[in-house]
Amino acid sequence: MNNLNNKKILLIICGGIAAYKSLEIIRLLKKSGVIIKTILTKNGSEFVTPLSITSLSQSKVYQDLFSLENEVEMDHITLSRWADLILIAPATANTISKLANGNSDDLASTVALASNKKIFIAPAMNVRMWEHNSTKENIDKLKTYNYKLIGPETGDMACGEYGEGKMSEPKDIVSELENYFKDLKNNNKLKAIVTAGPTNEYIDPVRFITNRSSGKQGYEIAKSLSKRGFDTTLISGPTNLKIDNDVKLIKVETAEEMFQATLKSLPADIAIFSAAVSDFKLKEISKTKIKSQDSLNLKFEKNIDILNYVSHHNSLRPKLVIGFAAETNNLKDYANKKLIEKNCDWIIANDVSNKKIGFYSDFNEVSIFYKNKKSNKLTYKHKSKISDEIVEKIIDHLN
Repeated sequence: MNNLNNKKILLIICGGIAAYKSLEIIRLLKKSGVIIKTILTKNGSEFVTPLSITSLSQSKVYQDLFSLENEVEMDHITLSRWADLILIAPATANTISKLANGNSDDLASTVALASNKKIFIAPAMNVRMWEHNSTKENIDKLKTYNYKLIGPETGDMACGEYGEGKMSEPKDIVSELENYFKDLKNNNKLKAIVTAGPTNEYIDPVRFITNRSSGKQGYEIAKSLSKRGFDTTLISGPTNLKIDNDVKLIKVETAEEMFQATLKSLPADIAIFSAAVSDFKLKEISKTKIKSQDSLNLKFEKNIDILNYVSHHNSLRPKLVIGFAAETNNLKDYANKKLIEKNCDWIIANDVSNKKIGFYSDFNEVSIFYKNKKSNKLTYKHKSKISDEIVEKIIDHLN
């Protein structure tokens, strides 16, 4: 089924040699039945003409922010509300910087800032510009503002250099948009819960026991689920990470708080327990700070096993329960043992003895173990990419 048919897409074309690809994007979108409106920036008009765009889109091209005709129509508001989705392709370093820093000095940036719709950006620039720290910071900002990136790719550039920064091919961009609308349709009625980060178990009012979990993988999984249309709740232990606005965030600190938050968030279709929950807590927490000269005699008791409780609770159990196992040795044996004992559908395990992956790293390498004794290895890559692959497998499983 064509999920793009009759969708309304606003295409913003910025300056850069990759602007010529925007014409092919328009052709492919029109072929899929999309209703297109286009904003052409001043620099973009140096590479493609309004006439060529109009010929393909069969619609008016918007250019000047302060023309009398446009302001009577309040185009910067009406255009942002008209679209089902906004695509900026190519998105130059200059445009990315404007959007990241809230600047709106032309129609394109004004519409994007005034929009309440999903915005996809397809970056295109020289490899050195893409790798510059200011661009990286701006991209990170846009991600927190809920912009969605398509690309860039690695390859030969028009300037003669080679590297990352090349705009994705039109067919790949259109495929991303197709998947977005497909997932909205298929997954928006499905609820997912993700737990992430460590928990703190207090000894006294100022000291606690915790672990090295950063929560990065769990946060990325929540982002990937939300991006694919799931109604996503993230229950997070103490972290300094940020999450997209369309993910419901519940902040907790202790294992007991995480357990209660999980129960309140059920029922759900999918539960992914990536949090590193403390196994033990103090039997008694000192009401006052323990002094250095005091003798320290700590007595522990087991925390409730949230994963085990939910996976064995028939009336609460989601359709798909996924646990995580962070191990330092015998990864396969421990993962399969946990899979059986915890009654999980999947266990996602990684070797945290390798300092290049896992705790605090932005990169990971994991293996997924299934009840049928099969497994998949997701090789070393950024945690966001690992998350996308995990969610892709979840969607395949549900289908």
